[in-house]
Amino acid sequence: MYVAVKGGERAIENAHRLLAHERRGDREVPELSLAQISEQLALGVDRVMAEGSLYDRELAALAIKQARGDLIEAIFLVRAFRATLPRFGTTEPIDTGRMQIRRRISSTFKDIPGGQILGPTFDYTHRLLDPQLAEGFVPAQPATGEVSQTETPRVTDILGRDGLIEPSPQGEPDAPVGDLTREPLSFPADRDLRLQNLARADEGFLLALGYSTQRGYGRNHPFAGEIRFGEVEVEFFAEDAGFAVPLGGIEITECQMVNQFKGSATEAPCFTRGYGLAFGQSERKTMSMALVDRSLRARELGEEVRAPAQDEEFVMSHSDNVQATGFVEHLKLPHYVDFQSELGLLRRLRKEFAEASTSEPLQEAAE
Repeated sequence: MYVAVKGGERAIENAHRLLAHERRGDREVPELSLAQISEQLALGVDRVMAEGSLYDRELAALAIKQARGDLIEAIFLVRAFRATLPRFGTTEPIDTGRMQIRRRISSTFKDIPGGQILGPTFDYTHRLLDPQLAEGFVPAQPATGEVSQTETPRVTDILGRDGLIEPSPQGEPDAPVGDLTREPLSFPADRDLRLQNLARADEGFLLALGYSTQRGYGRNHPFAGEIRFGEVEVEFFAEDAGFAVPLGGIEITECQMVNQFKGSATEAPCFTRGYGLAFGQSERKTMSMALVDRSLRARELGEEVRAPAQDEEFVMSHSDNVQATGFVEHLKLPHYVDFQSELGLLRRLRKEFAEASTSEPLQEAAE
């Protein structure tokens, strides 16, 4: 046994050396810098920060480099590092209404106060490979203009003033906010825990669930009320000073979905809401999050729960890609004892089956 363990350790050490070699690649090719990853693979960095629950572009870039571009492995690395950090307190809620907007679109109204801002987007590009990018292409400088001081109220606030959309669901002011990073998941889960879970959830999983809701598995007929991307200020209440002090700015994406209306004998019909928010420019993630958030409100809105996207236990228990990866990839680890046990049982059952099959005709003949 000792020899086997030592042999396994040497094999693992050699595998790590080989991994480092493969990560580096051809030594004649210049090595990627963290700045290159952060600046030129920005959307991958944004996803790692969002699902890793840590806003740090340099660390996310390092994780992507270490993981050889495997974003889920990079998310795992960021979460592991995050678990080592001390926690000094909780910041004040961010105010997305005061966002320095880089992109803002609405599919519900063409003309909205403050205007539509297309910003950086793939939405209107031709999905054709651009050979210029393989040749060190230098793009033209983007167009610039004066910074607008026009107010940009949320579309849902505009609808709310006329009572056309339900009020934004509010939690108890003095109730503690749940923290999935410190407390085990339990059900039923309030919306604060559900949104936290969805913000950390795997983008592909949410995308599939969000898609399912639009195909009839969740009674979800959505409109993108507003998607906005930009920078917001983060503040921390300093007890010594007696007031909140700014810590800096972070880039976030927020999505407000306007969903099918509801009503009753005592309440006038109105639109309902779905909400999504994530670090960086993460539009697909926040849109999917908003769709699933609305579906998970089924019981709250008196709807029948029939689809996977409406089942909070199913969604929240399977949305985390780090947990899912660990459960799937643990199958690569040795299961020799378990398999030999099942193999022995199977052979014994087959032997008993064969013996029973050959003895039955003899019994019939004796009768």
